[in-house]
Amino acid sequence: MLKKVFGSAVFGVEATTITVEVNVDSGIGYHLVGLPDNAIKESNYRIAAALQNNGYKIPGKKITINMAPADLRKEGSAYDLTLAVGVLAASNQIQSDNLDEYIIMGELSLDGSLQPIKGALPIAVKAREEGFKKFILPSQNAKEAAIVDNLEVYGVDNIKQVIDYFDKGEALEQTIINTREEFYKKLEFPEHDFADVKGQEGIKRCMEIAAAGGHNIILIGPPGAGKTMLAKRLPSILPPMTLHEALETTKIHSVVGRVKEHTGLMAQRPFRSPHHTISDVALVGGGAFPQPGEISLSHNGVLFLDELPEFKRSVLEVLRQPLEDREVTISRAKFTVTYPSSFMLVASMNPSPGGYFNDPDAPVTSSPAEMQRYLSKISGPLLDRIDIHIEVTPVPFEKLSDDRKGESSVEIRKRVTKARAIQTKRFAESDTVHYNAQMSSKQIRKYCVLDEASKQLLKTAMERLNLSARAYDRILKVARTIADLEGVEDVNGSHISEAIQYRSLDRDGWLG
Repeated sequence: MLKKVFGSAVFGVEATTITVEVNVDSGIGYHLVGLPDNAIKESNYRIAAALQNNGYKIPGKKITINMAPADLRKEGSAYDLTLAVGVLAASNQIQSDNLDEYIIMGELSLDGSLQPIKGALPIAVKAREEGFKKFILPSQNAKEAAIVDNLEVYGVDNIKQVIDYFDKGEALEQTIINTREEFYKKLEFPEHDFADVKGQEGIKRCMEIAAAGGHNIILIGPPGAGKTMLAKRLPSILPPMTLHEALETTKIHSVVGRVKEHTGLMAQRPFRSPHHTISDVALVGGGAFPQPGEISLSHNGVLFLDELPEFKRSVLEVLRQPLEDREVTISRAKFTVTYPSSFMLVASMNPSPGGYFNDPDAPVTSSPAEMQRYLSKISGPLLDRIDIHIEVTPVPFEKLSDDRKGESSVEIRKRVTKARAIQTKRFAESDTVHYNAQMSSKQIRKYCVLDEASKQLLKTAMERLNLSARAYDRILKVARTIADLEGVEDVNGSHISEAIQYRSLDRDGWLG
């Protein structure tokens, strides 16, 4: 007898429905075709043990299973439950009149219990699109899949529950989530707060500007100055995620199995901080079976690269295209996968190999030549994509010992959100530009018109500080954001003068 059961495969951040055709005929043998990988080929051992331990068995007949489309590579152990239900249905061990209404996925343990799967959210989205009514999957992934409306989601712990559901009509508990209510309930404030940061008022101001305009930022300072502490708090002042952004972000984390068990939609912006030994594939994504990298996992959030010059040059260079295009494309001979990667880059670095500025009183000193060689590890094209460079100096004891709390992230976020609203209105007609950091040269000329006094100030600054040509556009973008934070229509001299301060690495003689 031939029976069809439906599962799903995830490619990129999208799912493709897989039809599992099971034919039980006279004879003997077990044949699994349709480009399965080793994990799927081994499934017959897991299925046999799981059924045996729950009072059922694989029939001693000729079983042929095809996973269609047969030319599409299938991978992973998430098809165990799909195959098991197909075998039971084709051998008349369970009732199976309405299997075409279900997507069934899950990895089996030998006792029949189910292990969580990857990609539950994109699978649920695709199931609803293609008209499936119900989705049976491990209970650990049920909340994640239940985000999708108009799809009945049933989380199960053991294959026996699935068998009893089809064969005896025993009810499964449906997982129901009010997506909007769940999302807004989770918008509570993250644990890291700018109120905990002592001193560093200038750096906090700089971080506020970066968050308001979506500007990439690099923090330069000696060890212990607070660079990492400040970077970790940046997501807390970014505008709250929209429902659409939360869904996009959750889909990417779902694909790699990073959504926490029994949680639904991600409501907090991601913060990713890979170690400097990371490979270029791990950063941008890829592999034999492509998976999202760190830059995609930080989509709609922050990617923090600590000790930037310690990263391999090849790793940093692959960042250039995603920073511009806000997506990364991975090409293989047989397919191409595109992952979104719209993130804010925050980098930190010491000013020298020893960790300190060119200061004779520093514990470890480096010569100007050594400092220059160290800084030159970061290429000009990468620095060109970082709008704000700021020096972070150690906090004096008086401020560290002060019991007064600084301004909280809640207050800063209100100003940032207000400035972002201005930019959303400004770029409403553009599909690719959403905030100031993304402005093209044409848009800079349109929205950053300077009066004569401001032009003269910028000209003088560029000549005296020997600022590079690439600093010009960056200064105007940052000045535009400063004006938006003040709610001012035109960029003026005070905005320009403040923006000039945030181009440390472009200044001639920065090394002393």
